[in-house]
Amino acid sequence: MEKTYDITQGSKGIQRVQASPIRAILDRAAVLRSEGNKVIPLSAGEPNFNTPAPIKEAVKKAIDENYSHYGSNRGLAELRQILSAQNARETGVTYDPETEVFITSSGAEAINNAILAFVDEGDEVIIFTPAFVSYKNLVKFCGGVFVDLPLKKEDGFQIDPAALEAAVTEKTKMIILNNPNNPTGAVYTRESLAAVSKIAVEHNLLVVSDEMYSKLTYEDARFTSICEFPGMKERSLIISGFSKTYAMTGWRLGWILTDKKLGVPLLRMHQYSTTCSPTFIQKGLADAMLLPETQAEVSAMVDAFARRRQLILSGLDAIPQLSYVKPYGAFYVMVDVSKTGLTGQEFALRLLEEQFVATVPAIGLGDACGDFIRISYAASEEDIAEGLRRIRTLIEKLGV
Repeated sequence: MEKTYDITQGSKGIQRVQASPIRAILDRAAVLRSEGNKVIPLSAGEPNFNTPAPIKEAVKKAIDENYSHYGSNRGLAELRQILSAQNARETGVTYDPETEVFITSSGAEAINNAILAFVDEGDEVIIFTPAFVSYKNLVKFCGGVFVDLPLKKEDGFQIDPAALEAAVTEKTKMIILNNPNNPTGAVYTRESLAAVSKIAVEHNLLVVSDEMYSKLTYEDARFTSICEFPGMKERSLIISGFSKTYAMTGWRLGWILTDKKLGVPLLRMHQYSTTCSPTFIQKGLADAMLLPETQAEVSAMVDAFARRRQLILSGLDAIPQLSYVKPYGAFYVMVDVSKTGLTGQEFALRLLEEQFVATVPAIGLGDACGDFIRISYAASEEDIAEGLRRIRTLIEKLGV
């Protein structure tokens, strides 16, 4: 029997997944760099710092001690115990390190597993947008229905509980939130998270909470985890990782905290994704992440982000054609460019082609974000200052 299907198309699930529109900008920036241009990297989703020295030394030691074999699917026991204790100190919620803490090969794998292990064909998943691009595409891969719930600039990109309640249907299975938020920098209020938890409990919904930036908050902003509210431990999957806090984006290590019943399908998904995360990295972190020398480097990084944040906000304040909502977490700011007469996509492309400054057009992060670009202040102070100068030059050329 002759087969008529195209074997190059991939599965139906992968055909539903869209290539990231952000990649066009990043790929073009790479080409411009290869041609010898000095491209200012205000698009980066990673710290420009290096991993703290004590962690690097501890990982080298772990390699020499032959931590090079398969480990537990759940992760190294020592590291799970540390993460469990850390969460208990910070939130008052205890997760059993034996059954409720899972080490993953990056926060991205944690997000992948949390969605693929629970979302079925036709399930509706509410995602507050703008949002990290992976969420909706993983939902689509599963055959789920992505329900876009836009957060508004005039509300400070905070959650509107009434809009969330109105978005819930009998098909809703999951809510995905990212706190502090990429790309808005919003840190959700305790009151709004209490409302989310109430809705989740009343409608029997799962909540995936991506808390990758929880250690990066500024001024008087206080991070609150969704797991702190009544009834939420048993219906939430708390995701985090080492990439942003410890400047370890290339190391690829993250974790999930969840109730042991939710952990059963989650572990099954993890077993068939990566089997286990690298043992020598886990061992190095277990030995060094809490050392005073390590924490001193982490504190210095957070202080540097705070200075860079102030630098970029002061610079934007001096450009009347641009506006923004002050970010209180992560290392991004969403900038409204509509007064320039360009869309965010057009502005980002012209800024890159004419001034060699890479930013992210926010239309790739939410359908209601066409007027915005995302600027990262994870770059050096020198690059931020030069990037602002080049942004002013472009706007002067536009004559607006």
